[in-house]
Amino acid sequence: MTFSPDLEARFAKLLESYPPGRTRSAVVPMLLYAQDEVGHISHELIEEVARRCKVTPLQVDEVVGYYSMLHKKPQGKVHVQVCTNISCLIDGGEELFQHASKTLGIGNKETTPDGQFSLEEVECIGACSWAPAIQMNYDFHHHVTPEKLDKLIDELRRKQ
Repeated sequence: MTFSPDLEARFAKLLESYPPGRTRSAVVPMLLYAQDEVGHISHELIEEVARRCKVTPLQVDEVVGYYSMLHKKPQGKVHVQVCTNISCLIDGGEELFQHASKTLGIGNKETTPDGQFSLEEVECIGACSWAPAIQMNYDFHHHVTPEKLDKLIDELRRKQ
């Protein structure tokens, strides 16, 4: 599998940071970095990470199955995650998720037809004190209202 020179350099540095025999510790960060570049975790990617980390493809696939931030199907360019865990739920997280679904025209774990947005209801993003919270790719947004969400989506649509 071919990656960009930047990602290859990042992989090399990552693998060098672990002692010999401990490269399996690089599986999760490798998967995250590769997912950012490729867009999802394919079977080919699983095999490549397994080879580089000296583990079996089954072990890598188990990691992918365990972590909800790793996706086997392509996500939108902007992946919107709406927290609906208890703190966010109390402060309107469920209504915010429903609003996002209506606004984007997609349901949980779906992607818009143009591939720009995907939506996911998540259990916790560690922002209980700032509920309701969402994450768009790696950007966190706190005390989100439907109006604030609409503004964020509109801004991103204009940039696309």
